[in-house]
Amino acid sequence: MAQFPVGRVLLITGAARGIGAELARQATAAGARVALLGLEPDRLAALAETLEGASWVECDVTDQAALAAAVESTLATHGKIDVVVANAGIANHGTVAVTPPEAVAKVIEVNLLGVVRTVTATLPAITASRGHYLLISSAAAFTMLPGMTPYAASKAGVEQFANGLRLEVAHKGVTVGSAHPIWIDTDMVRDLKQDIGTFRRSLRRMPGPLGAEVSVEDCASALLEGIARRARKVYVPRSVAVLSALRTLTLGRLVERAMLAQARTQVPEFEAEVAATGRFFGEHSTEKN
Repeated sequence: MAQFPVGRVLLITGAARGIGAELARQATAAGARVALLGLEPDRLAALAETLEGASWVECDVTDQAALAAAVESTLATHGKIDVVVANAGIANHGTVAVTPPEAVAKVIEVNLLGVVRTVTATLPAITASRGHYLLISSAAAFTMLPGMTPYAASKAGVEQFANGLRLEVAHKGVTVGSAHPIWIDTDMVRDLKQDIGTFRRSLRRMPGPLGAEVSVEDCASALLEGIARRARKVYVPRSVAVLSALRTLTLGRLVERAMLAQARTQVPEFEAEVAATGRFFGEHSTEKN
């Protein structure tokens, strides 16, 4: 398990469940203190009670004033912030054609602009501590599936934001990494599998790391190791690094032709399944349909 200097403070957004909650558990076990930010106060409070030295604040990452208040509260409690994990994220169910425009925009607002707002709200504190950012992108930043267009666009944006930010803050002693998980066993992925049979069947047919499913515990462990090393990239599983290196192929014309052939039948089936559920976000999403 990765070890941190005693008292290292991690601020984690989207900490109420899934990757954020498990990362908070493992970071505390490794000797850190955690500040939990999220939209589910009951879950945040219950989690904080189990973690020594933890604090929590209900916070919407799309609200700059709320983020500023959460950072102020964290600094008042812990005195500093050493690491920020911008983890809050959502995914819609549906293609652009059938998803309400507000839902499409909301995915990008939370996943990309939420990361941007989190960074800008915490940058003075992270600069003061010469700290580290881990921005949660995805393998979707360099792969593509029909029905994940807003999600993939937002995660590609997160990766590029991390790449640029890294250059801008390096002279201040601040480091920046981006994380690229594949399918992690979280409520978001389970909801998608439950609602969309087309997705379940596609997942079983995906080759190599594209079809890999990783436990939330293993994902959090990989992220924690990356934070300890101040890694510029964290791939979960590590084989996802191959997809990143080959992105000119995975996003190229040859792969696209194969996917277009499948999409002719899969996309209408997918859209029909989404219509049958009557919702555009999963059951456990904090977003309302």
